[in-house]
Amino acid sequence: MIKYNIPPLFSVEKQLDTSPEAFGFLHPTEVSLATDGNALRARLEEDGYLYLPGLLDRELVHEARMSVLERAQQEGLLDPTQPLEDGIIRENLKPYLKPAYAEDNAPLMRVLYGEDQAMMRLFREFFGAPIRHFDFTWMRVIGSGKGTAPHCDMVFMGRGTHDLLTAWTPMGDIPLSLGGLIILENSHRLTPVAFNDYLKSDVDAYCANGPNAENIKEGKFRWEHYDGSLREWTGDITDDPVALREKLGGRWLTAEEYRMGDVLIFTMKTIHASIDNQTRALRLSTDTRYQRADEPVDERWVKGPDGTAPVGHSFAGKQGRIC
Repeated sequence: MIKYNIPPLFSVEKQLDTSPEAFGFLHPTEVSLATDGNALRARLEEDGYLYLPGLLDRELVHEARMSVLERAQQEGLLDPTQPLEDGIIRENLKPYLKPAYAEDNAPLMRVLYGEDQAMMRLFREFFGAPIRHFDFTWMRVIGSGKGTAPHCDMVFMGRGTHDLLTAWTPMGDIPLSLGGLIILENSHRLTPVAFNDYLKSDVDAYCANGPNAENIKEGKFRWEHYDGSLREWTGDITDDPVALREKLGGRWLTAEEYRMGDVLIFTMKTIHASIDNQTRALRLSTDTRYQRADEPVDERWVKGPDGTAPVGHSFAGKQGRIC
């Protein structure tokens, strides 16, 4: 239950209903359970997410944060009159996904993928088997303005095992005004019924004999809508998180303040989005993916046999079909 007044919050520029019936806080999983695979699996099945405050070494996360801010500074994204630590952006700049900031970034790689670190230890415990992670790291460098619309990760990375988990890791303290991830309560149970066709879709599948084929090959048209209309698509369920919650029920859940060292883990069927950033500070976070090593992996997000970079959503990752 919310115990204090929530400031006006927006997601994709829609004002969220922050009444107790529509908005709440994530159920924390005690870090002591990180060594109990059975407890972790039970909690994930129940909630559709694991929110683990303080799982990671805060000093190591801070080191990773500073390495990212240094790259942003070198690229000219930050206000040079403000302390680097604060990550204050220059006006009229809206950076978003910066995967290059994760490349050759040893402090960040240690936090996310270090074999001796808490993240990898937790996933080994959760799966009870050897694990692997995707080679691509989603490094989000979010400026002022609207965040991410509601979606499930299945449509972006569903070619391998569906027992794949996402870890969202804040690379800095994130109060509500700075935004942060929100999860729709119980959505992991609702999406297989309410959005079954959506979950079966693949953003990189396209109609090879359709009107958009050439534009897709040339990179002018990104994704076709899963409803078969051949209109352009973003991969989102909707751009209206308020109407979505009213339709499905439940509450949008977040943290009172995400802190460096926290981790939020969720399933491929869990609906999530983000609160808009109402400040001039960058919101830094990563999305990383983990699975059992002996299960199929989505080839778009791992290195090729010769060590080449993941193809991602480039044309090399597209799958044409006759329709």
